[in-house]
Amino acid sequence: MTSNSIIGVIGAGSCDDKIRDLAYRVGKGIATAGCSLICGGLGGVMEAACHGAFDAGGTTIGILPGETPETANRFVTIPIATGIGIARNVIIVRSSRVLIAVSGGPGTLSEIAFALQLGIPVVSLQSHTPSPVITVADDPDDAVRKALVLAGIKS
Repeated sequence: MTSNSIIGVIGAGSCDDKIRDLAYRVGKGIATAGCSLICGGLGGVMEAACHGAFDAGGTTIGILPGETPETANRFVTIPIATGIGIARNVIIVRSSRVLIAVSGGPGTLSEIAFALQLGIPVVSLQSHTPSPVITVADDPDDAVRKALVLAGIKS
């Protein structure tokens, strides 16, 4: 593991129970691998992934769109209030060694686009795949395993 083992999880601010379970398992896998999780810090996929990482004893970083850290979901251990709205998506991407996209909508797609422009690898778990360089995962364990390899954390 390297000193910058931060994995980003991106996805919609609201989701159904199936996607919530996938995100929870991704977050748990990230923490179990000894990595920190960074996300937008709000609800839906972000909260579920943070919940999984939190339950596994991991560090969760929430890059919040608003001006107060109190808007973070309860599983964010390090809330960072930016006051810059959706522009925070670039911070999430730039701070990640690799992104795991779990489902998601237009905001997720914007983060994927930033990652492609910045050369940050992306693993898609039932999410957008607008480019052949995006790695598709079959399940949460596969997503974490592929993310660790793409980030150079594990071989």
